[in-house]
This record gives sequence, C-alpha cells and structure tokens, in this order.
Amino acid sequence: MELRSGSPAETEEIAARLAGKLSPGDVVTVSGDLAAGKTTFVRGACRALGVTAPVTSPTYTIGHRYEGDPDVSHLDLYRFTAVSAAEWGDLEPYFEDAIVFVEWPEAAAGGLPSVIAAVRLEHLDERSRRIAIEGDVTLGNAADPGLRHGD
Repeated sequence: MELRSGSPAETEEIAARLAGKLSPGDVVTVSGDLAAGKTTFVRGACRALGVTAPVTSPTYTIGHRYEGDPDVSHLDLYRFTAVSAAEWGDLEPYFEDAIVFVEWPEAAAGGLPSVIAAVRLEHLDERSRRIAIEGDVTLGNAADPGLRHGD
C-alpha cells in the first residue's frame, strides 16, 4: 500500500495507525534516504504505543528501548555494513517482549527475525513523503480505514 504524507504530523499519524495493529514480537523495518522521516515515523508509532520518553534517532547508540504498552525497541543500523554474530548478540535483547522498529535494515541482510511490515519513505518534495508499506498489513475498508494485519 502507498500513502502520502504532507507533514511530520501526518507521518506520525500513519505510523500510529500501523502501531495500533502491532503486537510484541512484531518487527517493522523503516527505510529511506537521510531526512526522509524514518525517526518521525517511529516517533508516531511510539506515541501510539504509550511511550512518553523523547524518541530520538539511535544512530550513534545503535538502539533505544522505550517503556510503553508494550515496550518498543528502536534500532538504527546506519553505521553497520553487515551484522556479525557477535553484533547480533548485542542486538538480540532489543527483540525480547517488544515491538521493534529497525531503521537502515539493509545492513542486517536477512538476519532479522521475521518482518511483519517493511516501510519505505521517499521524498516527493521538500514537505511531502510517499510512505509505502509492504507485508502483513492492508488498508481497512471504508467503515474501518485503519491498517490491519492480513485482512
């Protein structure tokens, strides 16, 4: 499915709609160029999942774990060219009993647990983004416009 966002608030709202359908153990990859809105997307999902702490890019720390309902992990693999077995050992705890969002997932090259949704953000212009979501989610019908698992 493809959606369009005209502002950071709209990007966060789209993420919130998706987040409402996720469960612990779900992994969502978030891809796009620099400044495409990846962390904004994750922030919107975190807010919908009850996270009240500031949500920032974990580019330099690799990951953040936020208390929410349920907990949310936010990983950023930008600085990786690949994920070794030793590095995976450091990342694995982020996947326990949490919904996980992974920015720059390309570095994991198939090494991630099963992904329920792959989100790709692309610049349309300075303010607008195309948000493509692939995986086990679809748009609801007219009576239920939210995103849903496999309906």
